[in-house]
Amino acid sequence: MVSEEQKRVLDPERDAAALKALTHPLRIRLLGMLRQDGPATASELAVRTGESSASTSYHLRVLAKYAFVAEAEHRDGRERRWQAVHATTSWSNKAMRGAPGSEVWSGLSHRAQIEHLEASLARHEADIADGRLGQEWVEPSGITDLMPRLTPESLTELWEVFGRKLAELTTRDAEDPRAAQVVLLTAGLPLAPRDSAAGDPAASEAAPASAPDSASAPDPGDAS
Repeated sequence: MVSEEQKRVLDPERDAAALKALTHPLRIRLLGMLRQDGPATASELAVRTGESSASTSYHLRVLAKYAFVAEAEHRDGRERRWQAVHATTSWSNKAMRGAPGSEVWSGLSHRAQIEHLEASLARHEADIADGRLGQEWVEPSGITDLMPRLTPESLTELWEVFGRKLAELTTRDAEDPRAAQVVLLTAGLPLAPRDSAAGDPAASEAAPASAPDSASAPDPGDAS
């Protein structure tokens, strides 16, 4: 579980420039890679993203300017290594709502998380198929698309209970050699009722079928 010290909490007014810096999709991707896989050089990240090292180096310097990344310990003196300063970026949805440009950042952040889920699913399936993960991980792994009816208070309580339980389990498993990095992508997205009488084109869309088990960030306003 991420501690408060490991979170970067952004204020839409005070941190407007930092938020703007994160509206570039490659910067979000680079920051996510450093958070998930640890320190890397611009050249290493260039290979993994298919970008030029000049491009990744430039965008890493922008991230460093706004304290999202910092220089890490170098393996040698030839090229600097970068590391993420925090484990997650967090914000208040209510404060973010009325801030100029916040919708651009929130939209990019959410879509980056969806892309992260897709990439993680492919990596998970390959790791199981190729034997890099044991068969004991097959049963507990999965994604769910449950659609409960909840009040705002109940949804808030659900996030809080989820966060407490995740913190408890993370602490319990911290020293267990069997523990592995698990990608959790959770979403709580209330939807207004469809009005078929008003000619809503999406009113007749079929609901997705539920699948086993689940996945994401412990706060509605967190981006890993």
